[in-house]
Amino acid sequence: MTKAKRSNKSEKSLQQSKDAKPSKKQALPEDKVKSLFNSKIWDTEFQQNLQNQIATAKPYNWGSITPLVDDDLLRKVRKEIETEIHFTNKETDIYKVNQSGDLANLSGLDWNDLSRLPSLFKLREILYSDVYREVIAKVCQCGPLSGVKTDMSINTYDKGCHLLIHDDVIGSRRVSFILYLPDPDKTWKEHYGGSLQLFDSVVPNVPCSDPCAKFVPQFNSIAFFAVQPGFSFHEVEEVKVDKHRLSIQGWYHIPQFGEKGYIKGEEQEWVKTNTSTLAQLESKTLKDYEFPKLTERELIPYHKVKHLEEMAGEGNSITLTREDLDKLSKYISPQHLSVAGVKSLQEKFLESSILNMEDFLKPEISDVLREQIRDTELEKECPYSYDDVKFPWKTAFPTHKWRYLYIDGKTDFKIHNGEDLDNSLNSGDESSNFQLTKYANGESNCVETELIDLAVFFQSLVFQKYIANLTCLIPISEQILIRRFRPGKDYTLATTSPISPYDLSRSETSAMDLEEEREKVADKSKSFEFLKEALLEATLCLTPSNYKTWENGEVGGYQLYMMNQTKDQVKNNKDLDDASVYKKDDSGDAVLINKPAAWNTFTLVLRDENVLEFIKYVSANASGSRWDINAKWDVEIEEDEDKQ
Repeated sequence: MTKAKRSNKSEKSLQQSKDAKPSKKQALPEDKVKSLFNSKIWDTEFQQNLQNQIATAKPYNWGSITPLVDDDLLRKVRKEIETEIHFTNKETDIYKVNQSGDLANLSGLDWNDLSRLPSLFKLREILYSDVYREVIAKVCQCGPLSGVKTDMSINTYDKGCHLLIHDDVIGSRRVSFILYLPDPDKTWKEHYGGSLQLFDSVVPNVPCSDPCAKFVPQFNSIAFFAVQPGFSFHEVEEVKVDKHRLSIQGWYHIPQFGEKGYIKGEEQEWVKTNTSTLAQLESKTLKDYEFPKLTERELIPYHKVKHLEEMAGEGNSITLTREDLDKLSKYISPQHLSVAGVKSLQEKFLESSILNMEDFLKPEISDVLREQIRDTELEKECPYSYDDVKFPWKTAFPTHKWRYLYIDGKTDFKIHNGEDLDNSLNSGDESSNFQLTKYANGESNCVETELIDLAVFFQSLVFQKYIANLTCLIPISEQILIRRFRPGKDYTLATTSPISPYDLSRSETSAMDLEEEREKVADKSKSFEFLKEALLEATLCLTPSNYKTWENGEVGGYQLYMMNQTKDQVKNNKDLDDASVYKKDDSGDAVLINKPAAWNTFTLVLRDENVLEFIKYVSANASGSRWDINAKWDVEIEEDEDKQ
């Protein structure tokens, strides 16, 4: 996570101006404002045609105007930005972009700063003028727009920069717009990337996997849309070439007190009833529409857990038998099974709750797997559209939380509409069966077969004993996922640990045996129904590309664990007053683990509810996909912390 600093005088003044007295500079007269726009904007027939186009646009109501303003003015704006504005690179789970300061306070800058940014100031003034706002309100049919609450920022997207899917539902925003300022003398081509991509929704608040409309930016073009809660999902496609895509992003807000169109309580009601993308991700209702369902881990059969507990005894310390070691050695490298190796791993985990193990799989397994993954990358076309993904692979859903390919050992399904979603909810619980998936796949000697064999090994009792041995924690549930993150496509956004709401009725017992099992559990000091809010998570990364291409994080694909902000930190953070910004810590102090994609590395982490985790978007410039096997276990933890 890159630390952001503002060092330019103009940037500092933008912040200082919040307490400065407004400038006494007179507003431009209406005829002057109109003269600085494309003259057709004021034509009633043009306005009506644009209104009709927006009303019938897909996937939701949006429009564009090219050119928007006087060419000479915008060229001057571009030059001022390039010479007077300082940009800082910022990167979080959802974006990578070069940002300027907020432009909303330009009217409060001192005369020295205004003299250096006169064209930029003039552009801001005409964009928020009464006459232009009335046109935007008319063609968008969205109601009056505020001219007092201005909201603008400048972004430059260069190679690798992107902004993932969101709906712009933040605070009192009513209309979103992007004014593009790439090189005015050259055409921005579609294959450069950087397009505005729009997404349809399966149902409200659940966007589709693939975009269905695209706007390729050109100099002096503007794209805009009324913010539509649960529907106006969009993203900025990654810039794929060494070119700069400069743009001004802005929003029009609900009218404020004293303005024309102000309605008492309207803004408060809007904010109350409409949810930001960030809040959507945390919504319990929307978790029904998540695939894979990370909270629905399967109970490990009772007899297996009982066996582990009996072996563990006091302190949950399990000793591996010779037979156990022989079984484990079929997959795991010898250095991670030796007495000294295991003891060292135990000590490291008990000290920090984190393990990083290099060369986890033994060469006989890893060499074959590496060759098969490379062959798959080189010889088989990677499916990029949702409908091209074939079983045993599925696509993670919904797109504003994550998108990647996965194998979970369950039957295939596709989601194209609300009925498909309802059917998936009504289909009942299904346990994973990787052996059946392997058989249904039909192909032998392929990468899927090898990965499924590893997933079966992860589910085995002997591997559960190995994990219990390293951590002194007894796994009582599990979820195993084989994952592939495609370049230019896939990611997960930062979320806290998905703690299971445990229910004994999910265990593999008959109805007659269930009561007996409940009685057995009730006699235990630690029952299945008692679970600390902690999750044991392992990731075996199997990304065969040159490590140096991933090491510095420039192409993404890294796995990052970080502390979430506390309620007090959120309360004191002005950027989070209206849930408008994804929780982040630019200082980097909150980062616990930043693990680049690599070959044959095994990471084991004990997470609680205050730890966020994500896989950073994999750049289109990456040399291949990120591959891994991810495992999650609910665990029994000693109540006496001294025994852990």
